[in-house]
Amino acid sequence: MAKKLRQLRRRIRNIQHIRQIAKAMYTIASTQVIQRKKELLPARAFPEAAAWVLADLKAWAKANFLAHPLLDGNNLPQKGLLVINADRGLCGRYVAEVNQAALRFLSAHPETKLILVGDKAIRFFARERWPIVATHRRLERPRLSQARALAEEALALYQEVGEVHAVYTEFRGELIQRVRVERLLPLPIPERPARELLSEPDLTAIIEELSRTWVLGRLYQILLEAKTAEHAARRQAMKTATDNADEILEKLTIQYNKARQQSITLELMDIMGGAEAIREEL
Repeated sequence: MAKKLRQLRRRIRNIQHIRQIAKAMYTIASTQVIQRKKELLPARAFPEAAAWVLADLKAWAKANFLAHPLLDGNNLPQKGLLVINADRGLCGRYVAEVNQAALRFLSAHPETKLILVGDKAIRFFARERWPIVATHRRLERPRLSQARALAEEALALYQEVGEVHAVYTEFRGELIQRVRVERLLPLPIPERPARELLSEPDLTAIIEELSRTWVLGRLYQILLEAKTAEHAARRQAMKTATDNADEILEKLTIQYNKARQQSITLELMDIMGGAEAIREEL
C-alpha cells in the first residue's frame, strides 16, 4: 500500500508540473495572438485595395492589346509552391494540416518546386527529397524585410514555372483557422470592364511595379495570417492540455485519498488485532 501511495504522489507531482507548463504556454500564446492581430488587421487592407487598381490596369491593358506575364501568365508548364508552417510544435493539428494540404498539391503536380517557411515544413519535405528552392526558419514575428525576401524568391521562381501557389493557415477568428491553397502568380486579379486611363509613366511599367508591390504586401499578410493562426491553435491546444491535466489531477487525488484511507484503516486493524492478541494472552 505504501508503494502505491508513493506512485500516486509521484504521478500527481508530474501532472502538476505538466499543467504549470501548459498554463504558461497558454498565457504566452494568448499574448502573442493579441499582438499579431494588431499587425494583421491593417495588413489586410493594402492587397485588397491594390487588387482593384490592378484590375482596372489589366482591363485597360487588355483593351490596348497589351499583356504582362505577372497578370496574364507566362505559359510555362511547371508550378511552384510556397509552404508556410510553424517552427515549433504543441499547436494541435496546425502543422499536420498544412503539410497534408501541401502533399495533396504535390500529388496532383509532382514536378512542383518548393519554397519552405518553418522548421516543421523543412524537416517534413526534406525527407521526401522534393525539389526545394529556398528555406526560411525562425520567422517568429514576421517583418516586411522577411516578406520582401520571400517575394523576391517567388518572383525569381516565377521565371522558371507557370504558376506559384501558397499553402498557409488563414486566421478566421479566435477559434477558427482554415488551411488555404491559393495562387500568387500570375496575380489572381478579378476581371473588370475596361475604362479609359491616363498613365505616367507607361502602362507596362506601372503594372510591373504595382504587381511586385502587391506580391510583397500579400506575402506579408500571409505570414501574419499564418503566425496569428499558429498562436491561436497553440492557445487552444494548451487550454485543452490544462483542462485535461485538471481532470486527471482530480481523479488521481480521489484515488490517492482512497488509498490513504485504506492504508489508515489497515493500520488501525493491525493495531486493534495486536491489542486483542495481548488481551487474550493476559
